[in-house]
Amino acid sequence: MSETMRFRDPKVAQGIALKIREVAPKKGQVKICHVCGTHEWTITHFGLRSLLPENVEVIAGPGCPVCIVPAAEIDEAVQLAKQGKVITCFGDLLRVPGSESSLLEAKAAGADVRIVYAVSDAIEMARAEREKEFVFHAVGFETTAPITAVEALGDLPRNFSFLVSHRLIPPAMELLLGVEDLQIDGFIAPGHVSAIIGTKPYELFTKVYRMPTVVAGFEPNDVLMAVYMILKQHSTSEAELENEYSRVVKPEGNRKALEVMRRAFKVTAGNWRGIGSLDNSAYALKSSLEEYDARKKFDIKPSEGKDIHKGCQCHQVIVGKIKPNQCPMFLKACTPAKPVGACMVSSEGTCRVWAKNVAAANTA
Repeated sequence: MSETMRFRDPKVAQGIALKIREVAPKKGQVKICHVCGTHEWTITHFGLRSLLPENVEVIAGPGCPVCIVPAAEIDEAVQLAKQGKVITCFGDLLRVPGSESSLLEAKAAGADVRIVYAVSDAIEMARAEREKEFVFHAVGFETTAPITAVEALGDLPRNFSFLVSHRLIPPAMELLLGVEDLQIDGFIAPGHVSAIIGTKPYELFTKVYRMPTVVAGFEPNDVLMAVYMILKQHSTSEAELENEYSRVVKPEGNRKALEVMRRAFKVTAGNWRGIGSLDNSAYALKSSLEEYDARKKFDIKPSEGKDIHKGCQCHQVIVGKIKPNQCPMFLKACTPAKPVGACMVSSEGTCRVWAKNVAAANTA
């Protein structure tokens, strides 16, 4: 049996589900929060919530890197596009709403907006068309930030720059613990982010907040095992940091990636869509690289931004306070074909995941 099949084996899943029921409390509600779009896809697509006791709930936090980009930063990209700059980005950013317009709408109006599959593609375009200014809108958590850092430290053409919208996951997890009326009894930490940063950044949650925290992989049995590990801790009133995804995640993380990010970025405060400003939650290019910082190069005038449009409950979905189907616009005014909120745009957005897996989501 291949490793992938082993982590998807229904018999193994049923065995873990039985163990979950053995350690789950007989009374009271337990809420476990993950912060990963891929975890939500796995949970919803495979109907994992249907295997859990009724009093054990897994909720989705701000784990979609595209969804949490604030409207003001989409506005910056649109502003540059309208000024004649060539905006390059990954495809899932194209339809993310800004205050008044998305990059797709700017493109439809005549702006030069191009989808690329790698930062290096954008750089090669800039080398080939030196009469134009190219901007790459860099989005993502610690998973994709090393790629931006590597290219930023390389040999860049003078007509190329970055609009950096990278964010860091641990500060957002800490924010959730202070959200009013939001119960969290344990964290499932994202495997891909953890492969870069290691496990040490999560020690805060167990040592300070006494919050069981488990790093998990992305296969169904990875997630179920993480739920079991958290419930087992909960049953004995323990709060430990455990690594279910040890086949990939090492305690020290990826030292080369961490070093290249240290050289390219400084950590600063950053705005998150529907959440607001979080200290130490964003990357910005260091001053030594500011000639490739689009905000400084083109003196962008930041807007206040309009993150949430009338009727949209995306901000409540992002912090796990409501499920997508509790938003009155879900699959009515807001659909994958015509998204109103950012959570419906990306394949990692909670609303988009639920919309694509309606039958499984309805069991939650």
